[in-house]
Amino acid sequence: MSKIVNSLSEDEYTLIRETKKSQTEGLDEDELIELHTRIRRARNKYVKLYRRAGAGKVESKKSRAKGKSANERNAAKAEVFEDALARVSRRLAAEARKSAESLKQERLARARKINPSAPGDLETDGKVHTEGRARVDSTRDSPGRKKFEASSIASGARRQTKKDKR
Repeated sequence: MSKIVNSLSEDEYTLIRETKKSQTEGLDEDELIELHTRIRRARNKYVKLYRRAGAGKVESKKSRAKGKSANERNAAKAEVFEDALARVSRRLAAEARKSAESLKQERLARARKINPSAPGDLETDGKVHTEGRARVDSTRDSPGRKKFEASSIASGARRQTKKDKR
């Protein structure tokens, strides 16, 4: 693997070096997304080259195995970039979790500020202690509801009639 890393072009090597843990520590979420995109593009490039070259060599070599062995360099480069992509993805996931947690804390702090009567960290019984507004069932007037209720009443009447005949 190190042989392939040493044979990368200067731009590719710099890109791989940017994915090291020490380099990604100071990056925020947006910078990590940008790095992730660049790494993914490089990985896709070499995967595509590997597949296309392999497919072309199968025709000339008359064997998939021989076509694969002639295309190992592109496969190795794709693997190097895949490893780098995995490192960046893990770091990005960690940053996204931190960001989500901080947004949640901000939202909760705002909610407490808006409604100071709400208990902060006190245990509650989970019940609402306000009158609230009256809920009105607006489905009673729909034709489907009327048909359903009429059908239910009729089936009850049929059951009762059947019992009365015994």
